[in-house]
Amino acid sequence: MHTDRTGQTVLLTGAANGLGKSMVLDLLEQGFRVAAVDRDASGLERLRDETAGSAGQRLAVFTADLSDFDATQLVGRINASLGQIDILINNAGIGQSQIRADYHRHPPKFYQITTEQWSRAVAINASAVFQLSRAVIEPMLTRKWGRIVNITTSLGTMLRGGYAPYGPSKACAEALSSVMAADLEGSGVTVNVLIPGGVVNTSMIPPDAPFSRDQLLQPQAMLPPLRWLLSRAADGVSGRRFLAHHWDAALASEQAAAQAGAAVGWRDIAALPVTPNFVS
Repeated sequence: MHTDRTGQTVLLTGAANGLGKSMVLDLLEQGFRVAAVDRDASGLERLRDETAGSAGQRLAVFTADLSDFDATQLVGRINASLGQIDILINNAGIGQSQIRADYHRHPPKFYQITTEQWSRAVAINASAVFQLSRAVIEPMLTRKWGRIVNITTSLGTMLRGGYAPYGPSKACAEALSSVMAADLEGSGVTVNVLIPGGVVNTSMIPPDAPFSRDQLLQPQAMLPPLRWLLSRAADGVSGRRFLAHHWDAALASEQAAAQAGAAVGWRDIAALPVTPNFVS
């Protein structure tokens, strides 16, 4: 299924490799203009080299380290190059390999993590989601249409021992996604979460990880649900999380979405605090 919103501009972070690269190439094939953002300048150049013809003309690359960047300035550069941003895909992430390469066999305890490692994970996995979403939202609200798709992780990973700071920082992005969806209700701008649903064959998994690479999920699993989320068929769908691994491409898109989707975060167990009445 191809979207019917071709010709629009997509800002996608973490674009040079893995999930991001797979999504960029598919978006270009569908006709989108893509602003590919990554700190890996050589990876962005390789991505540019892999695109040719009209697709290559619709790709612009921007080097930025999302642990320390100016979101407003970056969005301004993208607007000047490709036009106003219609779709934001917050895909960039930093995993546990920043702590140690053998984290699967020897998961670090939270007290073994440095303040710098914690801060970097929160900056990239959560704060950048807030900063970029805030930087792109006003034109979307004016046009009464926009898409924000946040790539988080499995809920179990957020809580798993040995997965700080990755799990808690992704939990922050998950909760933020729920807040954003509520704040944007009725605006025409939707916010949803998309996750692979398992360990993916990307460079985030170190070469010596104790897995057979051919048994891992492949990045292309993200493409069918993403195409649907960006289409007009998903207008009004917001505050949902979709597991790519559960998306059945043999079903009609709406059926596949119902099967693979759930509310963002932990709404099924969330209880609002007791709140006093407002004083007039």
